[in-house]
Amino acid sequence: MIPKPSIEQCPTYYWKYINLVPETKDILGELQIQTMDIIDLVTSLDDETLASSYQEGKWTILEILLHLIDCERIFAYRALRIARKDKTPLPGFDENLFAQNSGANKRKILGIVKEYSLLRASTIELFQSFTPEMWEQMGEANGQSISVSSLPYIIAGHELHHRNMIEEKYIGK
Repeated sequence: MIPKPSIEQCPTYYWKYINLVPETKDILGELQIQTMDIIDLVTSLDDETLASSYQEGKWTILEILLHLIDCERIFAYRALRIARKDKTPLPGFDENLFAQNSGANKRKILGIVKEYSLLRASTIELFQSFTPEMWEQMGEANGQSISVSSLPYIIAGHELHHRNMIEEKYIGK
């Protein structure tokens, strides 16, 4: 069991995501459920909807999906480094620069979904390998203290945030 982080274990910024995660005793199970939920959602959309944004200057759904992939990779990498007791401060990243250079709108949804599902499976396997001591480790990312245990909750909440945006702003659910 990976406990929900305390306020001291995670930068305030991430609580907007963590608070979206339903109460669960199994965050890795929640990540698995999310995998199917997001795949079902995006594969139900046509190519035009996937490549459109709800407003000028906003990301397309394809760009959002690549953003989720990029962020999960970075968060899992942070978890790995911190779990292994690496005390090197980890840098932040410019999500808008990543999105601009992702090439998302030139890709097919099935390729993105395949990449996403493989990444999620890898993230879950990594997290399952961590010991209780590893989950308690603290490190520095983007100039702030963060615990390994907060990272699966951030990944889950971040995805929920963007899935809610897709449903509300892009497809009007």
